[in-house]
Amino acid sequence: MTVDHAKPAAVGADRPAVKRAPAPKARRRSDRDGKWWTPWLFLAPALILFVYFKFIPMITAVTMSFQDVQPYLGNQWVGGQNYSTVLGDEAFHSAIWHTIVIAVGQTAGSMIIGLALALLMEGQSKRLKFLRSAAFLPVVVPIAVVAELWRIMYHPTEDGMLNSILGLVGLGPSGFINDPDSSMISVIITGIWRGAPYDMMIFLAGLAGIDRGLYEAATVDGASRWRKILHVTLPGLRSVFSILFVLAAIRGLRVFTEVFLLTNGGPNGSTEVAMTLIYKLGLEQNRLGVGAAGAVLLFLATLVLTLFVQVLRRRRDA
Repeated sequence: MTVDHAKPAAVGADRPAVKRAPAPKARRRSDRDGKWWTPWLFLAPALILFVYFKFIPMITAVTMSFQDVQPYLGNQWVGGQNYSTVLGDEAFHSAIWHTIVIAVGQTAGSMIIGLALALLMEGQSKRLKFLRSAAFLPVVVPIAVVAELWRIMYHPTEDGMLNSILGLVGLGPSGFINDPDSSMISVIITGIWRGAPYDMMIFLAGLAGIDRGLYEAATVDGASRWRKILHVTLPGLRSVFSILFVLAAIRGLRVFTEVFLLTNGGPNGSTEVAMTLIYKLGLEQNRLGVGAAGAVLLFLATLVLTLFVQVLRRRRDA
């Protein structure tokens, strides 16, 4: 009789091995640990400039709007009298209306022409890249140079540049910025010429994010070019329109340099906008408190407009 001398199996040998959770690795320390202030050190020069030249003047302007500012004689607290003066001034009402007209005209014109240019220049060919760069030049050129260029083109005589072109088609000479009836549209055209290329670049970035499969599906369904734009392109650019509307509206409400250099609010106040009126009140008439109140009101109007557009955008996207 054979005796099996096999060793008995170890207790628990048939149980699956239990994997132990790896011990947490010690956090590697680097030379930058504890130096949270390093990024702020690099940002400090720019932050100091922002605080000194932007935020401190903003706070000072708000304070001045409640005071009768008398340089070297001491300021006197007048409460809301400066705001009452501004809101009750007919010149300020006209300036606000002119500002709204210019803002609406430049915003609509820049966005429409910018979208048209973007649709025409969409693509990756070298020729289109060159054309896009050339079209973007008005944005790069300083606004003072742009205003002087258009002032020369708007020369009111018959041998002026634009009047010479109008004469070729049988139209009489126009006074442009020297005529109260045409000065406003002349300023708007200048703003559109400078703002449309900027909007074009934003639209091009938005067009690049639209799914090409949607265009292919529309082509299969027999959609025309116009229907593709209406039902594919425009809905795909909805967020771009919201951004551009805010940027263009702020740009229009803060219009100053082109009006100041082209017309200085003339002729006969036909192009007087809020910024030029505030400049004249504060620096030409030495009514710094009233000018500061107008600046605060303009800032609040811009802020309300921005918040309003953001609220509408969030409700629509919800």
